[in-house]
Amino acid sequence: MSVALNDTNVGAMRAAAAGSAAAAGTRALRLDNVHAFYGKSHVLHGVTMEVRPGEIVSLLGRNGSGRSTTVKTIMGQVDGTGSVAWGGQELLGRKAYEIAHRGIGYVPENRDIFPKLTVHQNLMLGEKGRRKGAAPRWGFDDMYAMFPRLKERQHTEAGVLSGGEQQMLTLCRTLMGDPDLIMIDEPTEGLAPKIVELVAEYLKELKRRGVSVLLVEQKLAIALEISERCYVMGHGRIVFEGTPADLRANAYVRKEWLEV
Repeated sequence: MSVALNDTNVGAMRAAAAGSAAAAGTRALRLDNVHAFYGKSHVLHGVTMEVRPGEIVSLLGRNGSGRSTTVKTIMGQVDGTGSVAWGGQELLGRKAYEIAHRGIGYVPENRDIFPKLTVHQNLMLGEKGRRKGAAPRWGFDDMYAMFPRLKERQHTEAGVLSGGEQQMLTLCRTLMGDPDLIMIDEPTEGLAPKIVELVAEYLKELKRRGVSVLLVEQKLAIALEISERCYVMGHGRIVFEGTPADLRANAYVRKEWLEV
């Protein structure tokens, strides 16, 4: 199937890049001493990190290290203490839909598509989540240019799509809400190498259009390729912060906290 971004498709999407970058403004996501619990289980232990405007940041670690809990706490799905600030506004204590309307998109690990709705209808649901008063930066044509396979199957029920196609759809549906920051949990899990390459191109295109990305990943290769900075989590704490080059040079951190 046709999954590769080509020069024509990418070129058609870059016209609004400068305006998109400006729209991101000074919005930064900052976590300060965040603790989170599941019942009596203390999961996050003083997490401090940030995602600056227009950058891709990877949050790495083994399963159970607290990466997904961190993202869910940011998104208001898990109660936390400390501070989660977005553009200077506190998010802790707000509902998930309120956070989404402030310009943060979230792509969960389970993809969470609506199987009985068509591809196009799934994208329409994402569009309904746009922030009020905001001029849209993304439309159906953008999504279909980025992923031609979705255009081919736009009238197909989402439940019959392949795993890779469902991941494309989930990414695009979130983007239709026009976020300034998109948090993506394990987007390459279980995908074929060609689809992983496509996801990497998708993330690079988001950056080119001024969207910040917080990428939760286990695969070092994609994280080191596209990120400006990396955080590594272990036992609910940040155990490393640095550039991809710093992480490549730190054999101890990779062995202790990342390698299986």
